[in-house]
Amino acid sequence: MTRNTRRGVMKKAMGAALATVMGVALLSGCSGSASNEEAASGSASTGGERVTLKVEVFDRGNSPSPHTITNNWLTQYVQKEFGDPNNIDVEFVPIQRSEETTKLNVLMASASDVPDIVFVYDSSVFFRYAQQGGLTDVGPLLEENGSNIKSYLGDDTLKFGQLEGTQFAIPGKRAITARYNSYIRQDWLDKLGMKAPTTTDELYETLKAFKEKDPGGVGSKVIPMGMALAPAQYEPLIYSFIKPVQEDRTYSQRYELPLHEGFKDAMQFLNKLYNEGLISQDFSLDEEREQLNKDFQNGLTGFMTEDVGQILYADGTLENLYKNLPDSKVVALDAYTNDNADGKHIKSRYGTNGLYIMIPKSSKRSAEAVKYLDWMTSGDNLLTMSNGVEGENYDMVDGIPVIKEDAAQDVKDRVYNAGDMAIMANGKVIGDQEMNEKAWIAGFPKNNQQLMRESIDVANADTVGPIIFDRPIEAESKYGTALNDKLKIIIVQSAMAKPDQFEAVYEREMNDYMNIGGSALKEELEQALQAQN
Repeated sequence: MTRNTRRGVMKKAMGAALATVMGVALLSGCSGSASNEEAASGSASTGGERVTLKVEVFDRGNSPSPHTITNNWLTQYVQKEFGDPNNIDVEFVPIQRSEETTKLNVLMASASDVPDIVFVYDSSVFFRYAQQGGLTDVGPLLEENGSNIKSYLGDDTLKFGQLEGTQFAIPGKRAITARYNSYIRQDWLDKLGMKAPTTTDELYETLKAFKEKDPGGVGSKVIPMGMALAPAQYEPLIYSFIKPVQEDRTYSQRYELPLHEGFKDAMQFLNKLYNEGLISQDFSLDEEREQLNKDFQNGLTGFMTEDVGQILYADGTLENLYKNLPDSKVVALDAYTNDNADGKHIKSRYGTNGLYIMIPKSSKRSAEAVKYLDWMTSGDNLLTMSNGVEGENYDMVDGIPVIKEDAAQDVKDRVYNAGDMAIMANGKVIGDQEMNEKAWIAGFPKNNQQLMRESIDVANADTVGPIIFDRPIEAESKYGTALNDKLKIIIVQSAMAKPDQFEAVYEREMNDYMNIGGSALKEELEQALQAQN
C-alpha cells in the first residue's frame, strides 16, 4: 500500500471515528430545534421580512483573483437572480473539500452554525444524519415549492434521498452514468493482421500476440495490457465475470464485489494474465495510475481500460502518445464478455444521483432552501451556472453549449467553481442523457470528439447499476473501510500467486475478508434484498 493510500485510509478512519463520537452531539444539537412545520413556516416573500439563507460551498483553494469562494461571479448571479427578487440574502459557507465530512459533523452538532443547505457524496453519512433525527423531511416542501425539482429529478432519482419512504435528501442529478470503456492500439492490430477482439477469449489471444510478436517494436518493455491497482482497471475485468444480483442491478459498493458469484473466476483470470506477463508487472504499486499513463503515452501498452474519456482531454495521455508516436492509432472497443450474463459486455454504470443535498432539522429557512434549489432547476439557471454567459463564455450549437476557447481569462474565471455551485447537477445537465453526452463531448478537443463518442457508446452497453435500498446497510459503514482495503489485498495476492498456489492464496484471503466483516455484510445485504422484494 502506498504512503498516500495509507494516509487516505487513516483520514477515512479518523472521519468515521469522529462521526461516531459526534452522533450523540448531533442528536442533542437537533433536539431543541424547530419542527419541520415550524421550520417550513418562515417562507420569505418579496413583501416580507428579509431573511438570510446559508448554503454550503466547497472551498478547493483555487479561487482566481479577484474572486473569493464566497464572493464571485456565480454568488453574485445567485443573489441577483434568486436572492433579491425573493427578499433573501444568500450567504455561502465555505467548507474545505478535503475535510468535508469531518467539518460537516461539527457543524451538524451545532444547530446554530450549520448552513441551511448542506450536502455529501457519501450515502452512509446521509443515512446516519437521517436516522439520528438531524434532517428535515423535505417531502411536503417539495409538494409546496419543488415542482421544478420533482420534474427535473424524476421518481427514480428522488428515491436515492429516501429513508424508509421519507424524503430526507434531495439528490443532485448525475449528468452522465457512463463509467468505463476500453482502448486498444489499432496500429498494433494492423501490423499483426488481427481484428479487434470482441470477447474475453479473443482478448486473451490478442494480448498473447502483442507479447510474442511485439508489433510496437519495444522489445522486453512491451505491456500487452496496462494495469493499475485502481477501479478503472480492475472493475471492468471483475464485472466481466460476476453475476449481477438482479437483472441489471447489483450491490453498489466496490468492496462488495467479492460477494458475487464469479468473483473467483475473475481473480483466476487475473492470475493467468499476470503469470504469463500479459499485464503491468508492478501494477500493485500504481494506485494513482501514474505509471499506467506513462507507459501508455510512451507507446509501451497495447490495451487498457479506463474511466470513459479520461485519456482524451487536451494535453492528456492520448495526445502525448500521438506526439511521441505520430503513426500510432487508438480505438475504443468492447472486448470483455460475461458468461454469467449470456455473453453480454457487462460493466458498471453510475447511479443517477450525484450527491445528497440536505436541510438540517434545526434550519428555520427550509422553505427558502427548497425554493432556492427549485429556482436552480428552473429556466436556464443551471445552464448559466454551469457555463456562464452565452456569446461570451459559450455559443449554443444545435442546443449544446460549446465553450469559447478564445474567451478572455476573466470571462473564463466566471465559472471556475461551477461544479460546486450548481449542486443540483453533477456534471453539465443540459437535458436528457443524450443531450448531456453531446455537451460532454463538445468539451473535448475536436480531434478527440469522435473517439469520445465511441467511448461513451462502449461505456453505455450492457451496464449494471446500483441497487437502491431505502435504508442504510449498517455493515457498510461498520466494515466498509477495512473491506475496501482487503479487496485490494485480495486482488494483488490473487494475481501474484504462483498458478499452483492460487487456490490456497485465494481461500486464505477470502476467509480473512469474510471474518473481518464480509459475512455480516453478506447477511445484511441478503436480508435487505428479501425485504425489498
